[in-house]
Amino acid sequence: MAKYIKPTLRTKFHIDFQWWADEGRNFRRALLDQLCDECREAVEKDPEPRSMDWIDPDTAQVFAIDQLWHVLNTQCAHKPEFLNEDMPLTASIFRLFIANNNRPLTPSEIHQQLRTKSAHTILRTVGGRNVYKGIRPVVPLLS
Repeated sequence: MAKYIKPTLRTKFHIDFQWWADEGRNFRRALLDQLCDECREAVEKDPEPRSMDWIDPDTAQVFAIDQLWHVLNTQCAHKPEFLNEDMPLTASIFRLFIANNNRPLTPSEIHQQLRTKSAHTILRTVGGRNVYKGIRPVVPLLS
């Protein structure tokens, strides 16, 4: 349904976990790529994937996520180098959603937090036809 939404500056986006499954993409690999060196070493000592339930704060949907998400959100995301202006925009947005526990944000809110590209550029990037790192508009629940 998200593919039928024409996003605006007021459209909220998030990481759509279902997109990763539907596309056959490896979400765990994407999370491993975001780990800081310290956490990467710890994970390499116990590489067995472990999952946990995560509840979307806006939709109350329950998703089984890799515990790497929790490590990233509670440890790596608090380090100054986790979000930096030298990384590509899509990588920054992906990490921003990890850092804020996937709380949906508008392009304007993303711009305010990243202090980088304009909200219009962010909208063109994540609101277009290509889906980057599962970043998609939040689909409103139908009553």
